[in-house]
Amino acid sequence: MTEQREEIDLVDIPDSHINYDDAIEYWTNIPATVNGVLGGYGEQTVVPTMDVLGSSFFLRKLKSRMICPSGMIKYGVDIGAGIGRITRDMLHKYCDKIDLVEPVEPFVKQMQDVELADLIAEGKIGTIYKLGMQDWTPEKGKYWVIWCQWCVGHLPDKEFVQFLKRCKDGLQSNGTIIVKENNTPFDKDDFDETDSSVTRSDKKFRQLFEESGLKLIATEKQKGLPKELYTVRMYALKPQ
Repeated sequence: MTEQREEIDLVDIPDSHINYDDAIEYWTNIPATVNGVLGGYGEQTVVPTMDVLGSSFFLRKLKSRMICPSGMIKYGVDIGAGIGRITRDMLHKYCDKIDLVEPVEPFVKQMQDVELADLIAEGKIGTIYKLGMQDWTPEKGKYWVIWCQWCVGHLPDKEFVQFLKRCKDGLQSNGTIIVKENNTPFDKDDFDETDSSVTRSDKKFRQLFEESGLKLIATEKQKGLPKELYTVRMYALKPQ
């Protein structure tokens, strides 16, 4: 009776359905373009432009709380980087050098050969890790900013907490983790079988940040996106 009840309860937990292999298979078959990685909301829409503007504004507001320690470079890492769009269009303007973490092979090839070719030639790109977030461990004390956008829904709650704890160890003194993700409009998570991911509520994110030993220093909703999309929220986090 107990085993049956636990099995029924597990079915009702959205993140229990996440499967890494299913996610990789889905994204491997998506075109390695801005339109592909943004689910059809590419450069023919306002989404890429408004996304970059919102992220840049958020970082500028945090400037006084993200002062880099003397003698250290502003090293960033772009998590779930896709084809490198965020690094190409925004992060490289704020960081001295950037690593990228991306498990989908066609996306990695596209960022190396096309999207980030100029930045690679300029020496702005460090290491490109062809790994999933669940398998990546940052070098201790390396990063000024760890940027996670539209990717952590592929991690179950427990894996997400462990990932954030590893990221916390990877921060420089006064380093910051930024999480930018969709939110459900209700206090319940939503599993999407299409790409094997979970959309979390704002309440759930805050709970998981606290479990990870992180404090929320700022949060803001992304403005200017199409109304049919989920609300997108940015979270700035530092170790407690």
